[in-house]
Amino acid sequence: MAELATIARPYAEALFDASKTDASGALQWLDALAAVAGNAQLQQYAGNPKVGNDQVYALVTEVARVQLPAAGQNFLRTIIENGRLAALPEIAQQFRAMKNAQGGSSDAIVYSAFPIAQDALPRVAQALEKRFGRKLNLSVQEDPSLIGGIRVVVGDEVLDTSVKARLEQMKVALTA
Repeated sequence: MAELATIARPYAEALFDASKTDASGALQWLDALAAVAGNAQLQQYAGNPKVGNDQVYALVTEVARVQLPAAGQNFLRTIIENGRLAALPEIAQQFRAMKNAQGGSSDAIVYSAFPIAQDALPRVAQALEKRFGRKLNLSVQEDPSLIGGIRVVVGDEVLDTSVKARLEQMKVALTA
């Protein structure tokens, strides 16, 4: 959805410029707000003409359960007043990308068929950082459909060493 990305960009850039000293802290509360704002029922509630901006603000902050600094409060009020609550998840995503670019890192999602032991995670991270050539912020998600192995997604790059991917490769080779 290019339109949503276009709408979100100026907000993300403004927030990034305003929070350069504590971008990590801003990202924490921004992610919490984005998770709440992504709810379809909340967006429907916010779009109701009988509901005031203060009511929407109160509901979002109550559900997010995060302590907003003054800049965060002003940012959220601006988003709500301008009717851009639906763009908040995209704003958070663009803000994270700017923060990662500044730090020279990328977000990576590791899909694993089985839980990865906490003591093995640093070794996995080190191997993946070497493979992708940059610092990675790992998050792990279980996906039993992989059967075994892992699948790593870093931006638009994918490293798939799962059993499922190998079976698919074999299937293609046998049917060709």
